[in-house]
Amino acid sequence: MQQITNTVLMVRPVAFRMNEQTAVNNYFQEDLNDDNVNERAQAEFDAFVNKLKGVGVNVIVVDDVKEDDTPDSIFPNNWVSFHENGEIALYPMFADNRRKERRLEYFAKLEAEGFKITNIVDYTAAEEEDYFLEGTGSLILDRENQKAYCAISPRADEDLLIEFCEDFEFTPVIFHANQDVGGKRKPIYHTNVMMCVAEEFAVICLDTIDDKKERKNVLKHLKKDGKEIIAISEAQMHEFAGNMLQVKGAFDKKYLVMSASAHESLHPDQVAKIEKYCEILSSDLEVIETCGGGSARCMLAEVFLPKE
Repeated sequence: MQQITNTVLMVRPVAFRMNEQTAVNNYFQEDLNDDNVNERAQAEFDAFVNKLKGVGVNVIVVDDVKEDDTPDSIFPNNWVSFHENGEIALYPMFADNRRKERRLEYFAKLEAEGFKITNIVDYTAAEEEDYFLEGTGSLILDRENQKAYCAISPRADEDLLIEFCEDFEFTPVIFHANQDVGGKRKPIYHTNVMMCVAEEFAVICLDTIDDKKERKNVLKHLKKDGKEIIAISEAQMHEFAGNMLQVKGAFDKKYLVMSASAHESLHPDQVAKIEKYCEILSSDLEVIETCGGGSARCMLAEVFLPKE
């Protein structure tokens, strides 16, 4: 199994704004009160796509649909994941208005690009029981070692995680991750804001795993699989330094993709550790991060499907 791919699906927004339905447990979101926020997000999106394409990443861009009013459509990795055996997983979403983001017509575009889809594994019925698992926002997949790291939260149900792991033959690595909110420790809404697993290293905010046994277990799994640990602080996490994704560009060259704010928050020794393995590719995503509460990794749905 490959850990990284050279193909990503991205959704260009048409109704981007701060989503009031997700703000209840995404403590990264803020309202800019700006009538031009969608246009500004589109400009950041387009510049990001151009940077990815500029290094040879195969970016498949699909357009959001205005009628559905889906402010978070720019983050497709929460509702879908693509797998090397040709299967697609569809995930149950916490916010009502995010469920409309699941547009199966996007898959026709992938098939037109020569990708083969053999089966769709649909977990979305869990929404009726108020159970959620938001894709590779909730799940950090080490595809090579068949492990799924997951911080349990209102958007990541443990039973659903185990069901996914049984279906896709992953070993679950379960823990709890918290952040300071108004002097209290509250669950981090998505695992992928505090953790990134690349081929040879992992970027992780260990300070968010308050339980020492859980922290030790996560580290044990990462080290057993030969990952160099690059620890970030909670302050760096709030600059989205955990929200990164390793991809391949032209000639299989590897890049760690992140936002400009994440890049700027890194210390020289952390940058040096990353650059031992791959180049850093960063792009300004300030509006998307501020209003959406997500960053570069959330915008990239990795495509691992086989070619026809």
